[in-house]
Amino acid sequence: MGKPFSVNINRFDPYKTFRFLIYFGTSTTPVAAMSKATALKRSSDVIEYKEAGNMIIRKGLGRTKYEPITLERGLTHDNDFEQWANAAQVLDTGAPQQSLKELRRDIAIILQNEQGQPVYRYKVYRCWVSEYQALPDLDAGANAIAIEHIKLENDGWERDKSVTEPNQAG
Repeated sequence: MGKPFSVNINRFDPYKTFRFLIYFGTSTTPVAAMSKATALKRSSDVIEYKEAGNMIIRKGLGRTKYEPITLERGLTHDNDFEQWANAAQVLDTGAPQQSLKELRRDIAIILQNEQGQPVYRYKVYRCWVSEYQALPDLDAGANAIAIEHIKLENDGWERDKSVTEPNQAG
């Protein structure tokens, strides 16, 4: 990525959700034909405990879990989804079809402003494909595009704070 941007303190409108890019691993090319990505979500368990001699129940922080992320796109000849999903596929040989080092990848999710400039970037760590849909339901009477999707389990994510909205003034 280029230089970090300065923050536009004059912005009041929220960002739109339709301008985003997804990158797999260290690729410098975004994944083709992306149409949808589910929300980044995490939750932490609450541990309740009581101290001796105190009637108040205290609450402590327990384990944190990260929800899977589902990526959808129109079916094209780009085979990024299929190759990654095949890394976890075990056929009758009893071994994964591809190298286990290809199983887990980091991804980057970049939200863009209306001008196509990056304003938020999230790094998602050690993702692997737990579900792959190669084709949707096929219906000769329907008027829809073919969508494929992958569901990514992950070991957590964080915001890259070096990316902020460019200053729109001037």
